[in-house]
Amino acid sequence: MSSHDELIRLTATEAVHRLRRRELSPLELLDAVEARIEAVDGTVNALPIRFLDIARADARRMMAAPPPADPGPGWLAGLPVAAKDYNDVGGQPTTFGSPIFARSIAPRDDHTVATLRASGGIFFAKTNVPEFAGSNTFNTVFGATRNPWNLAMTAGGSSGGAAAGLASGTLWMAMGSDLGGSLRIPASYCGIVGLRPSVGRVPRGAGLPAFDSLWVEGPMARNVPDLALMLDALSVQHPEDPWSMPAPAQPFAQAVREARPPRRIGFTPDLGLSRVDPEVAAICRAGAQRFAAMGTQVDDACPDFRHGIDTFQTQRALMFGALRGELLASERARIHPSIIWNIEKGLNLGIDEVLRAERERTALFHRVAAFFQTHDLLACPVVAVPPFPVEQAYPTRIGDQELTSYIDWMFLTFVLSLTGCPALSIPCGFTAAGLPVGLQLIGPPHADARVLAAAALLEQALGLATQVPRNPSPAPRA
Repeated sequence: MSSHDELIRLTATEAVHRLRRRELSPLELLDAVEARIEAVDGTVNALPIRFLDIARADARRMMAAPPPADPGPGWLAGLPVAAKDYNDVGGQPTTFGSPIFARSIAPRDDHTVATLRASGGIFFAKTNVPEFAGSNTFNTVFGATRNPWNLAMTAGGSSGGAAAGLASGTLWMAMGSDLGGSLRIPASYCGIVGLRPSVGRVPRGAGLPAFDSLWVEGPMARNVPDLALMLDALSVQHPEDPWSMPAPAQPFAQAVREARPPRRIGFTPDLGLSRVDPEVAAICRAGAQRFAAMGTQVDDACPDFRHGIDTFQTQRALMFGALRGELLASERARIHPSIIWNIEKGLNLGIDEVLRAERERTALFHRVAAFFQTHDLLACPVVAVPPFPVEQAYPTRIGDQELTSYIDWMFLTFVLSLTGCPALSIPCGFTAAGLPVGLQLIGPPHADARVLAAAALLEQALGLATQVPRNPSPAPRA
């Protein structure tokens, strides 16, 4: 029998290989993760909702049943996994990080959870989130999630609990979601990998507007091969998601194993839009240049993203107004002020603003599509600033530039959400203070395999995947 620490340090790919061969049982992994939670999650606070006894019962049922005759490339064979607390797990709370829903219990799994469960994942916990949305994971229900690299710092959000759990070793892989950067920002801040997949690649729950193309569900993991395995597990066509598509003919894990360097990529430190911390920009430029050693042409080039910030702000506000506007009349006192601002912005939009955003988004998409006629990928930083103190709700400045809203600092991710393109965050270095910095790799729509393959090659070149899991680090003394 392997030690708990040895099991925690297995990659998801290694663990699944041993589970499939029945050299390892899901119960052993659940015991290991429970011990790890007891050791580290009291300070990190990544997994506030846990149901390990239910997971053990699920594991015993799976172990008693014969394995699938043709399990497919995404079969997880009993790997313990966690859902984000925006996703419904039947019989468990879905709080959205809000006191309004603190006592709500989901009657059934949502589509994304059901997909991963059907692929052999065993759910044992839910990961912490900000209230409704945001990129610093704190709420009045469960408190703040802290960054394992420095417990004084934010883990990012909204998939902050998932990223912190991966970095601190309480998860092998995790579900996340991304509207304006909620997979990519916490991945960057916690030194793990996260993919915002193409629209429709992963089925979404019925709680979202059916034809919205901004919010996607996606995988998070400690390394790129594990990320590809999880995307294979999540990739199915679902009849209740009009965007969803069949799994690709070539599994994503195979695309990673057979990766070839891209021919030409563009790099930009800022998408031509706003300020970026100079240290972050330099680290990301050095990371992108590692492709040059593989024979890739690396240009200073990017599409024209003009009007992207205002366009996203309008479309995000419209979604908030549609999803949460009805709560204001009865629950205003229990909603965080930043969310109230976003809801009211949506409710007060004029028709001219909505039509302008639709026109600008279409024009942006065509400029991006033209860029990918000559470049395989676009690379840029994930976040304009390094991780900031967890007590700070959000950055208000980038250098000497004052920001005007609580999401301005997220522009490097949210304008890319407008395009429908797959975008991946991969660790590419560390600040002088020892905090992770992620590089964003973006491909054309439906080129998820291309993005994953390039990320796998960069991960091998940089050699940073072994930096996690890590024991949480206290804040350094002044």
